[in-house]
Amino acid sequence: MKEIINGLSVFLEGNSKNQSILFLHGFPYDHTMWKEQVEVLSKKYFCITYDIRGLGDSPVGDGQYTMESFVDDLETIINELKLEKPILCGLSMGGYISLRALERMEAKFSAVVLCDTRSEADNNEGKLKRAAAIKRINTEGLAPFAKDFITNCYGDHYKQNDKNDFENRVAKSSAFDPIGVKGSLLAMLGRNDTTEYLDKINIPSLVICGEHDALTPPPVMQSMAEKINGAEFVIIKNSGHMSPIENPLEVNKAINELLEKL
Repeated sequence: MKEIINGLSVFLEGNSKNQSILFLHGFPYDHTMWKEQVEVLSKKYFCITYDIRGLGDSPVGDGQYTMESFVDDLETIINELKLEKPILCGLSMGGYISLRALERMEAKFSAVVLCDTRSEADNNEGKLKRAAAIKRINTEGLAPFAKDFITNCYGDHYKQNDKNDFENRVAKSSAFDPIGVKGSLLAMLGRNDTTEYLDKINIPSLVICGEHDALTPPPVMQSMAEKINGAEFVIIKNSGHMSPIENPLEVNKAINELLEKL
């Protein structure tokens, strides 16, 4: 079922009386990246996905986004749906939003799953890469950037064995409004560093990383997991940065094992 909350396209699956799970997608994707997780988990849980502002079917507005405004949107969804301590599950940019949300309002959540993400803010090199990406979109259009960026998100196994799905994902992201994509780049460029908060996280935590993730490699994510009290770290085989898409069976297994302990 689709609802519009604060202008955002929000998608609900499962019984609303069950424990809720909020999924936050990565950049430059939309809520459909969680399809394999929602299909399985909605049998026992209330699954909420949504298109982050500027991406998918959610409005673009002026494109002047911040990580704080993304967290504001998340909080509005929680309040409007009257969710009671949902489980938070974010990948990449969705992980940045999740970590800042925990820093701001951890008491609202019962557990967190962090997939292929990092707590550090962009260093100078990273900021310059984001700026170069915005300039490239302005000069060449969105499609060339989207193709190159998304190609780097996936491991060779997926790109070789799921060519049609990979090409469809490139085409879908290439059709987004460039203003929204650039707004997300600005939000990520300006985000704060949440590393100092990691050892203060006091809810059950699962950290997931694709074994061939080139953007947030396993050593980076393992180091993050070790800073979170009691966090479990799981490496997903045959996966790059988009582990929930590339190897949904292993990702679903890891999430299910966390949920069964709650």
